[in-house]
Amino acid sequence: MIKNARLLEELEREEIKKQKFSHLRALDIFESMWGEAVTFGVLPLKDYMECIETDIKVAQILNPCLRSS
Repeated sequence: MIKNARLLEELEREEIKKQKFSHLRALDIFESMWGEAVTFGVLPLKDYMECIETDIKVAQILNPCLRSS
């Protein structure tokens, strides 16, 4: 059981910062995640503008990964 969620989030962020992905590896991970989302019926969205805020957050997370590789 997680007792301190903020501590866990900080640990996850630190671990993500340590990882260096090549562009091809990042693309491979993205494609795998997209495939899982399609399998679970989450994607494609019926109304793509419905979750624009989520898309912006995802871009903010992924863009630094791409810049550092």
